[in-house]
Amino acid sequence: MHLSALGVLSPTLVGTAQAGAQAAPADLTPPPDLFDAQLLDLDFWVKPRTLTVTRPASGEKAKLLYWKDGEMIDSAYQQLCHLLRDVNGKETAPIDPKLLEILWSTQAFIARYGLEQPLEILSGYRTPASNARLIEAGVPAARKSLHMTGKAADIRIASLNEEVLGGLVRSFRTGGVGYYYRSGPKGGWIHADTGLNRTWKG
Repeated sequence: MHLSALGVLSPTLVGTAQAGAQAAPADLTPPPDLFDAQLLDLDFWVKPRTLTVTRPASGEKAKLLYWKDGEMIDSAYQQLCHLLRDVNGKETAPIDPKLLEILWSTQAFIARYGLEQPLEILSGYRTPASNARLIEAGVPAARKSLHMTGKAADIRIASLNEEVLGGLVRSFRTGGVGYYYRSGPKGGWIHADTGLNRTWKG
């Protein structure tokens, strides 16, 4: 079964340039039932977890099995921490395992419908200095950003626009979700974190 058959992916939802330029909705309603993680069976949560990610800022790509039989695989976890490092500040920090779970569950969910695509990490961990530089440059960044504690990532999946990807991430109810709508060939992105459940538009 494909998402298109369920009415989820349509020309206005696919992550094309036109979709990226789509205006933000007037309000942020709960995602449809299709995106409700509570409907997933236990098998989804106990199977091995592999993340396929890319870092456009550094050109890195990786496919890592990081969790199996209820345990984190330390070598893969360290590699993921490196991939989610502050590329500009050139520093690595421990990444919250719950954040990795958000990234994995998002990717694994759409794979159930035939969409097996890498998850783009636009920003992971940030040093306080890097975060301050973003604020000074006028880039949306909170002064107490969870990026600085390894608990947030800005992500994108090529075939999903911000509305669909954000709705999916929200459905896991594991933290904050920020919708960043941008026009252009790649559109915007979604901020996902393991803080309080909240939603905003940036």
